[in-house]
Amino acid sequence: MIGKSTPIRDLLTKYPKAAEVFASKGLGCLGCSAAMFETIEEGALAHGLDPDKLVDEMNAALAE
Repeated sequence: MIGKSTPIRDLLTKYPKAAEVFASKGLGCLGCSAAMFETIEEGALAHGLDPDKLVDEMNAALAE
């Protein structure tokens, strides 16, 4: 299970499917240099998204 403090870089390395969730929100995390050092929470807040909802959606998608 991932959390808000999970680094985006680590998430995408371990779970490539996570890129689909980011893309569905209009986020291109794979090509973003900020993804190298931001957490999910920081990235969500930078884009006006609710980090808790994003983490919930991410965990649901990764559980499929």
